[in-house]
Amino acid sequence: MSILSIEGLTVSFSSPSGRAMALRDVDLTVGRGRTVALVGESGSGKSCLALAILRLLPETARIEARRMHFHPQAETEALDLLALPARGRRLAALRGGSIGLVLQEPSAALSPVHTIGQQIASTHRRHLRSSGAEARQATLALLAELGFPDPETAFSSYAFELSGGLRQRAILAAALIARPALLIADEPTTALDVIRQAQILRLLHTEGRRRAESCLFITHDLGVVAAIADDVVVLHRGEVVETGPAAEVLADPQHSHTKTLIAAVPRLNGPRLHRLAVPEAGTRALPAGEARAPGRPGTMLLRLEEVTRRFPPRRREGAPAFLPGVERVSLALAEGECLALVGESGCGKSTLARLALGALACETGRVRFRTDGYGGADGLADIATLGPGGRKAFRRQAQLVFQDPYGSLNPRRTVLDTLTEPLRIHRDGAPHVWRTRAEEMLALVGLPGDVLARYPHAFSGGQRQRIAIGRALMIRPRLLVLDEPVSALDVSVQAQILNLLQDLRAVLGLSLLFITHDMAVARFMADRIAVMREGRIVELAPTERLLAHPVHPYTQRLLAFVPDPDPARAIDLLALAPRLDETAAGWPEPFQAAGGLAPDLIEIAPGHFVAMQPVAREMGALA
Repeated sequence: MSILSIEGLTVSFSSPSGRAMALRDVDLTVGRGRTVALVGESGSGKSCLALAILRLLPETARIEARRMHFHPQAETEALDLLALPARGRRLAALRGGSIGLVLQEPSAALSPVHTIGQQIASTHRRHLRSSGAEARQATLALLAELGFPDPETAFSSYAFELSGGLRQRAILAAALIARPALLIADEPTTALDVIRQAQILRLLHTEGRRRAESCLFITHDLGVVAAIADDVVVLHRGEVVETGPAAEVLADPQHSHTKTLIAAVPRLNGPRLHRLAVPEAGTRALPAGEARAPGRPGTMLLRLEEVTRRFPPRRREGAPAFLPGVERVSLALAEGECLALVGESGCGKSTLARLALGALACETGRVRFRTDGYGGADGLADIATLGPGGRKAFRRQAQLVFQDPYGSLNPRRTVLDTLTEPLRIHRDGAPHVWRTRAEEMLALVGLPGDVLARYPHAFSGGQRQRIAIGRALMIRPRLLVLDEPVSALDVSVQAQILNLLQDLRAVLGLSLLFITHDMAVARFMADRIAVMREGRIVELAPTERLLAHPVHPYTQRLLAFVPDPDPARAIDLLALAPRLDETAAGWPEPFQAAGGLAPDLIEIAPGHFVAMQPVAREMGALA
């Protein structure tokens, strides 16, 4: 017997130009005790379907269906969700009670003025009619079950005081505290690193199934589908195009769109691809004189030499004097090379990027860059010692692309204003040619020239990221630092952006410092990979060498949790559970600190460096 049965669901929204269809004749069944994955690109209607079930769509929406029945208990009659008054008590009791909801962005879902405990306990009191003491006890017990290291402290903490992973666990706790019959999880692991993603998936797989009978899991990540789903429903432009058991659909997809989604996923296994198979608008040729010849192979563009940056902690009793951000990191980037910086959230990747760009000052060490006319004997200049002219030249040649394409563009500026702003700042060329250069840049990043007068809200996430990349390229930099540029994008848009970056690198001779938490993405993009943990580089090697022969335990751990859409290679969350909580104390002795000092990088093979004690050199070379 199914817990949720939907037939012929159609959702449309009123607009000045008529009614816009969001969902069309959708059928969906969630079996009792089953996890159903709802898969599709951004804009396909996944979240609209979830909100339609809960009747949380705005008043401009029209919901029609032949049937939309919810059957929370096998011994009772099914509820007709469409027959319930939208503002009635019965439907309000279902929301958060019989149906729990986990949202993608915990920062927006959690109240900033109430403690975590207050928010979770209030759900318990409202739906289970418990006392304050009972709700508190139940909340503390659930926080402990979900892996909070100190439930009492978490109970009295505010959302901003928790890490991203703990905030997502708090949202999960609020959804599970009333023991719902159905849990709807809307992209709960998007943009999380692979370790935190696996932790949340394990909790959904264990505590979720123990406290909720069934789960509707909304995602665009087919590797996650392979790991946790029993059944899968594929949405495309508001219509169901394929449905069936997850293992069968992923192993032998029948619809062309499902095949496209699977082909767009970067893989750790198999032959290394130079392009991902996805329909896209590619780059176009640059005007004569705009393309840059690639630099001489091996010519260093950027060097970070023993850079360190620490941060003062929040004032709290027993807190350390400083929190490590980056500790004695040395890296080099050659002209035309792509170096991927991989690690968990909070390991110092973004801090290192800011140090490389001069946005943060180094406490110790230095950053050197090949700035024309300002270099020393080797052509590299210490950016901290550059005067105003040299610093402006450096900033022109090193540009940054942020993770969030929604937050990195000014909503009050048109595309034309956004693209020409770097030209105005650097007084690059005559103003009467700026529009032409903006049109040429749009063509280069795969967008039509007639969008210059539009504002950011008129574009999808992938289109906004193309605009952000175009803005960074307007003044023809030599180095592009990309801070998680695709982590928040769905799989097909991610593939388009990755293909675009490979094209731009070839056309413009760019050097890329590519920050990511996804080893499969790093494999597609990078010539070398540097693995970072707690502010230090623990392994550095050419990409294929590192993936084929990972030596450091932390690198091996990251690789173990990369989701793969192939059912034969799906991650086993239960079997790998002990590694989720692995700490440095559990590593083999050669990789542990000695005398309070972390081990330095040792070259165990040409170009392959591992942080280990010197006595472990032979062991590392044999690994």
